Amino acid sequence: MPYIFSGLITKIVTRGMGQKNSRLYGGAPRPSAHQLIFLLASSQKIMNHHLVSFILKSMILPLLSRDDPLLFDYNVEQRVNDFVAAALAQANVTRTNHIMFTMGTDFKYQYAESWFRQMDKLIHYVNKDGRVNALYSTPSIYTDAKFSTNEPWPLKTNDFFPYADNPNAYWTGYFTSRPALKRYVRMMSGYYLAARQLEFFIGRSKSGSTTDSLGDALALAQHHDAVTGTEKQHVANDYAKRLSIGYKKAEELVSTSLGCLSESGSNSRCSSPTTKFVQCPLLNITYCPPSEMNLSQGKSLVVLVYNSLGWKREDVLRIPVMSDSIVVHDSEGREIESQLLPIANASSHLRDRHVKAYLGTSPAASPKFWVAFPASVAPLGFSTYFISIGKRSASISSTSTLNSQGSESRNLQVGQGRLKLQYDAAGALSQYSDSKTQVEANFEQKYKYYLGQDGSGDDPQASGAYIFRPKGVVPIKTDGQVPPTILRGPILDEVHQQINPWIYQITRVYKGKDYVETEFIVGPIPVDDENGKELSTEIITSMATNKTFYTDSSGRDFIKRVRDYRSEWKIEVNQPVAGNYYPINLGIYVEDGSKELSILVDRSVGGSSIKDGQIELMLHRRLLNDDGRGVAEALDEKVCLDDQCEGLVIEGKYYLKIDPQGDGARWRRTFGQELYSPLLLAFAEKDGGNWGNSHVSSFSGMDPTYSLPENVALLTLEELEDGSVLLRLAHLYEAGEHKDLSAPASVDLKRVFPDKKIG
Repeated sequence: MPYIFSGLITKIVTRGMGQKNSRLYGGAPRPSAHQLIFLLASSQKIMNHHLVSFILKSMILPLLSRDDPLLFDYNVEQRVNDFVAAALAQANVTRTNHIMFTMGTDFKYQYAESWFRQMDKLIHYVNKDGRVNALYSTPSIYTDAKFSTNEPWPLKTNDFFPYADNPNAYWTGYFTSRPALKRYVRMMSGYYLAARQLEFFIGRSKSGSTTDSLGDALALAQHHDAVTGTEKQHVANDYAKRLSIGYKKAEELVSTSLGCLSESGSNSRCSSPTTKFVQCPLLNITYCPPSEMNLSQGKSLVVLVYNSLGWKREDVLRIPVMSDSIVVHDSEGREIESQLLPIANASSHLRDRHVKAYLGTSPAASPKFWVAFPASVAPLGFSTYFISIGKRSASISSTSTLNSQGSESRNLQVGQGRLKLQYDAAGALSQYSDSKTQVEANFEQKYKYYLGQDGSGDDPQASGAYIFRPKGVVPIKTDGQVPPTILRGPILDEVHQQINPWIYQITRVYKGKDYVETEFIVGPIPVDDENGKELSTEIITSMATNKTFYTDSSGRDFIKRVRDYRSEWKIEVNQPVAGNYYPINLGIYVEDGSKELSILVDRSVGGSSIKDGQIELMLHRRLLNDDGRGVAEALDEKVCLDDQCEGLVIEGKYYLKIDPQGDGARWRRTFGQELYSPLLLAFAEKDGGNWGNSHVSSFSGMDPTYSLPENVALLTLEELEDGSVLLRLAHLYEAGEHKDLSAPASVDLKRVFPDKKIG
């Protein structure tokens, strides 16, 4: 006889085998309202179609008051038959004699008592009928029951994306919805990782600041209606507020930890350092009060740079400064090469408006330059740099403008190192070349927006927080508009472009880097024409990619995607764009047998390859209609200042690289970890004196001669409440992903923790 079970029990009840079920739940308590409920039916085969709505609407709800035989609409026998039929239908296509029905949805459990009363009755009458056995269960009990049968199981390596619940309703819009919140969650995740490491180095406090509040806020933000962007606006505000509160508490811990480590250089417990380090969470919009200090009369800005990776790291830092007479020294007192770049007006406007909107005060003064300089930091350690006013100043970037008449040559090349980009006379990107790998490729980068369907017409489905349903695409042309501005210097080149009144772009090529960095400032997206818009950028090449591209799975494995195709079932795609969009948490790439084009992102976005040789990323969405999936309001984010509200402006980056075939994985994995775990910057003031006499200018928590293998990442280093330490490492590569780095790796924990006892 097949069995069905549902809920919180410790033992599977098997009726008809000498046991009597004298209690409704097999002696187990009823689950609480927030726990999933499962109904499991026993048979030999598994099913893959969805019965939740059928069970909820047709069986459970009508049982509330219709089990009295004296009632005219008594329906117990009918509902039991329906349930048994559904269970057997599923069991007939299921391996083993156990099946699962998940009960309820996120809209239903407000009325938990009503739900459980109805399910109690269903379980009671189904079991009384005797054809199947139903009981409350849990995911672990269900899994144990499946596992105990010793059945062989197929390995599934793909997923069900993109999901749709009707032909014009693909749930691919939420991959990008609320891009600012998505970025905030990503930024705080990296900060949390670094903060827990620093907490470990100085010892977890029992009474002072901890990282717990930030961890709680980040955990809450992983809810399926949080980081996804499918919540109401006031709820999104609450998630952001909780992250901010958590950050402020973790910030105190980080400041204390860095002060202690820089003053003692040891791992001894410390709670009150004399040096106060300040951090700049709004550095991305050029707001950093400590760097705006007056550096005259012998004062210097101390920049402490912490690396949370298990590898030595070299990067280029950019700090906003007030003066053009800047000099940068390293911890040994040596002057290092630096470069000044004027801050764009678009960045300054973003800073002025958003600082006042979010902090309630206007910045006292605006920095005029970024100072860029190289930094080198040991694994799990920090380095210190000093910015001051000096006679020898940082190199000021040379500035030129490209226009159709050609104030420069008709074809402009930027890049001081191995990587070079070429622009045509109209200011459009036209070629990528890497002198080391000998890769050359012609490509374009463009913007476009999709008009959001408003729900009018035969199908009322609108584009909204969940659903991406375009009703047309509008290319954004840049020809004849503001000509690009080129900034050149010894460390990096920048190309500034005002794409249109609400899109500003900066393309950077670093002398010592082998990838392209593109920064975008987008918004407010105009909706004066009463059309919602969904903005995408696209990279267009001549690569023959045969409908195939690859996107990451939760930032780890990459999954092969084929346009308009699913490997396990035949699909008809009614929405050729939305029906081929996928979530991109780390990156996306295409290949043509000779080279790979990879793009990595700084937050989760939606993206695709809609045509061969093309990659597109959706960067921002502003819509005027609700899509009917529960948000009950349009995705129209605004920032209000002085009683005037404008659409949300976002700032972000994506990164591009073209490699010979088979070599792209190394960059995607290594640089991907740098994106997840950015350098943590903290600032202090040095007023004369010798910093080295009272401070340690460099530190590493690992053996100074050791670093983790290139294919191993440090995911967690945390001291727990009981004093034990949680260490989580990950091998970054899939089998066969890289000819060398997919091989097994070993880690010497004694060198990772040279001053700790490993039990």
